[in-house]
This record gives sequence, C-alpha cells and structure tokens, in this order.
Amino acid sequence: MPGWLEVIIRSLSLLVVLFLITKMLGKKQMSQLDIFQYITGIVIGSIVATHATDLSSQFEYALIALMVWFLVPFGVELLGLKSKRFRDFTQNKGSVFIQNGKIMEDNLKKERFTTDDLLEELRDNNIFKVADVEFAVMEPTGKLNVLPKKENQPVTNKDLGLKPAPEKEPQTIIMDGKTLIEPLTNASLNTNWLETELDKMNISIENVFLGQVDSSGQLTVDLYDDMINVPSPSEKPLLLASMKKCQADLELFALSTQNQQVKNMYEQNSQRMTEAINKVEKYLR
Repeated sequence: MPGWLEVIIRSLSLLVVLFLITKMLGKKQMSQLDIFQYITGIVIGSIVATHATDLSSQFEYALIALMVWFLVPFGVELLGLKSKRFRDFTQNKGSVFIQNGKIMEDNLKKERFTTDDLLEELRDNNIFKVADVEFAVMEPTGKLNVLPKKENQPVTNKDLGLKPAPEKEPQTIIMDGKTLIEPLTNASLNTNWLETELDKMNISIENVFLGQVDSSGQLTVDLYDDMINVPSPSEKPLLLASMKKCQADLELFALSTQNQQVKNMYEQNSQRMTEAINKVEKYLR
C-alpha cells in the first residue's frame, strides 16, 4: 500500500475514533476543561498525531492507547459523580480572590495570579473598579465569576415589584428559504398560518433567510435582500389599541345616554374593560 494512502486511512480512522471518544466523554470535555481533562486532551491529540503519520508504528497500539485514555477519564468522571472528595482531588476547588469586597492576596499568590491578571479578568466581566466587587471566585476551569456589590447590580423586575409576562423560547420556523415543520408544530402552528402571515408581509418564503415566531405567535423574518423593508409585527399593538378604543366608546356611550340604567351598564363595562387593559397591557407591549 502506498505510504500516502496509508496516512489518509490512518488519519480518517483515528479521526472517527477521536470523534466517538469526545462525544462519549460529553460536552463538558469541550467547554470546561479541568486539569485532568486538559492533560487527557493533550495526550489523546498526541497519540492521534503520532500514529497517523508514523507508518512504522502499529496501528493497533494507537487504538489500545486511545481506549485506555478514554476509559480512565470516563472512570474518573463516574467516581467524581459519586465522591466529592475524589472530585475535589482531580478537579481542584475554586479559589476565592475577593471576599466581602477585599482582595485575598494569599489566594492570588497560591494560584500564581498577578494583580494585572485579576484586573484583566474583572474587565472581562465588565467591571473596572475592584471596589465595585463583593465576591469573586476562580473556578477550577480557570474562569473568574464575579458578584458585584448590591448597589452596582442591575435593577431587576423583582426589585421593582413587577411581574413580567411569561415568555417561551422562540421557534425558528424558516431557515434558508425552507419551512421547518417540527418547530412550526412545537409552536402549535401550521403551514397555512405561515403562508397567511407571509402574504400579509407581501413576501415569499424563498426570499426569507431566517424566520422566527415567539410565544405569542408573532412572526419576524430576515430576508436575503436587506434593501427590502419588512413591516414590524403589529398584532399586539393593534389588539391593545382596539381594547382602548372599546373602553373609550363605552365611556362615550355612557355620557351620551339619558337612561340611568343604561348609563350604569356602560360605566360598569367601561370599568371592566379598563381592568382588563391593565392586566394584559404588559403582555401586549
């Protein structure tokens, strides 16, 4: 067999094995590398690179080595799930760098972290003054998580005593000019509804690069041709405006009639409509 062909076969075979190993080790292997996983990644990469190009090496040895370096991390992960002491030994613990607004210099030295390193990590968290930090911890993965002081935290709806409208994740129902049936079904919609909405916008589905629908059934699209202006969704504002007009009409009817019984009926319904508007207005903005 020609050497170049053997290199291709070895590389493709090891690539498939490496893909399966990474997939079985889980997404954490790709997103959050602790010390043990970091070492594993380097060794596995070296094994693949060496045995893919060194034709004098036994290909079976590469498979055996990869299997060992798969089983060991996999076993470590299983033991770590059952024992916190073992997990702390293999993954280390987080190091507190700032506590109660004070920098823990000893922990910085222990992790070989300079003041410049700390300031850089704080800037990555959009914090430029150490005095604004209440608590900061360096995770075993090397990421610094920061808790700003209460007065420097963003105001939330809970702080203001507001109850926001519930909202589910939007569904992508059009991609590259084609309808995605499963997300459309998840949104409790169908193709007839989609065609009607696109007709309202005077666009065809072939011109839509991306289309999404939110939990309230409003469709937003992005077109291939950016020069075409797409009208903004108007269902919610129109519904709110109709409700307010109905409430105003009821007040007008109450003022225009001389019959006290009818006047009371209009006033009561106007009040009910006002209450309904107050309840749903935050959902229709």
